[in-house]
Amino acid sequence: MTVRVDCGTFPAANLHRRTAAMTIEPLLTTIEIAATLVFAISGLIEAVHKRMDVVGVFAVAFVTAFGGGTVRDVLLDRRPLFWVQHQEYVWLVLALTLIAPPLLRLIRHQWTHRAMQVTDALGLGLFSVSGASLALAAGLPLIVVVLMGVITGVFGGVMRDVLCNEIPLVFHDHCPYALCAFVGGWAFLGANALGAEPLMAFAIGGGVATGLRLLALAWDWRIPAWPREDES
Repeated sequence: MTVRVDCGTFPAANLHRRTAAMTIEPLLTTIEIAATLVFAISGLIEAVHKRMDVVGVFAVAFVTAFGGGTVRDVLLDRRPLFWVQHQEYVWLVLALTLIAPPLLRLIRHQWTHRAMQVTDALGLGLFSVSGASLALAAGLPLIVVVLMGVITGVFGGVMRDVLCNEIPLVFHDHCPYALCAFVGGWAFLGANALGAEPLMAFAIGGGVATGLRLLALAWDWRIPAWPREDES
């Protein structure tokens, strides 16, 4: 007897695929929570540095934490948006807004700058693999899967910088950022193709993206600037 669900027939192969997706979903949720936290902290640090009021701090933290994932969900036509489906994420960012700024003021500026770089790199890695995994589950081409991971990992920081009246760092500082997410996405796909367990594939992809970003900052790696007309 054939079992029917909303999408039609439900053969054994689809049952295996659905069971695998249900197994991965809690892991994805954990990754999204961690990425939301670290990106929100990076937004908080930047907003406090810009001496914003509590509304500005919350807005910057909110956009930094949810911007990339929102763009991802819109492009993948996923509804409701991930932060609408999990309203506890919003409460978490609100709590951080109230708790973190007084603590950050007690820390020297150079340490807050370093903390923002580290949390931003962690968020980049975590969100890039979560975006790539969702695109992979949707059956998109591999290059689109990787680019979806880049978009998820990068756009929160872009929106943060725009709100803080800065040219987005990813576009002008010549230090690899989106490129790190791009390489991390391919590392995730490679680990997945080799049959790695989901946790291992996520760890490899996110670790490569985060590790490359931190190495780029530590060793001052540079992407060549686009040649100007007077230099050609």
